[in-house]
Amino acid sequence: MKVQKIAVIVVHGLGLQKKEYAEKFMKKLDKTFSDIMQVPSARPYIEVEPVYWADVFGKEEERIYQELVLSKKLRYKFLRRYLIYYLADAVAYQPVDTNGHNYDAVHQAISNALHSLSQRAGKKAPLCVVSHSLGSVIASNFFYDLQYKSRHFPGVIDTTSPLERGDTLTHFYSLGTTLPLWSLRYRDFSKPIVVPSREGQEIYPGLQGEWVNFFDKDDILGYPLRNIDPAYEKAVKQDIDTNVGNPLSFWNPFCHSGYMKSRKVVRHISEKLAETYTFINQGQDSRKRSSLTIGQKKK
Repeated sequence: MKVQKIAVIVVHGLGLQKKEYAEKFMKKLDKTFSDIMQVPSARPYIEVEPVYWADVFGKEEERIYQELVLSKKLRYKFLRRYLIYYLADAVAYQPVDTNGHNYDAVHQAISNALHSLSQRAGKKAPLCVVSHSLGSVIASNFFYDLQYKSRHFPGVIDTTSPLERGDTLTHFYSLGTTLPLWSLRYRDFSKPIVVPSREGQEIYPGLQGEWVNFFDKDDILGYPLRNIDPAYEKAVKQDIDTNVGNPLSFWNPFCHSGYMKSRKVVRHISEKLAETYTFINQGQDSRKRSSLTIGQKKK
């Protein structure tokens, strides 16, 4: 009997990003998941697709830097470049009233990733979202637009795929999220996304999902979520305070880029993916029984 894989998208955050930004995270996820499941590799069990949206703004941000900073010989070039690529991402992503704007273009990158996963993992694959910084805002907005049928409804490529429609959203992990700052745009911020989705509960009755938020107290861009609004207190299972970064950054704001390298973060996500895989494939493969005792394994 064919087993059902788990689908995972990774959504990057602010700043200069390379297309290969998720490679180290994917390797750590593969290793940790494999150790938990006691299998050689995670590839037969999960499919991971990084979402790369930085190119939506990249050319214009570089043009601004070249024409306004370098050509005019402005001072503090490094700091200005840093601010352009970080601040401009947040500004450029704002939705506007005209069609074809950046908000839709960024969301189309997620739709493309989900379409790829639907083809590789199956149309009904449970979906896990791992999102960092502004990427958490982007992912939250994307699934909000799907769940609440907003006027910015994303361009679903295959409407027959529950995965692409967001129906199988099961796990949502926000890492160093700026979502509380985004909430200032609204007078009423009491409608968070539903995780796991209601439709997913019909496809996989009894499957346990979660929205867990990781933050570091030294990260000035990452915040807890449950205190934003009573609705978020219910929607977000946990705000987990974790120390991320390397010896040069774990004690200061530069730790913001360290979440996907954190053993604690990767371990938590891997355990939940293993539990999900085991639940939906129970009785199909004896190798999956090992994850039933995940909670008892050495951390």
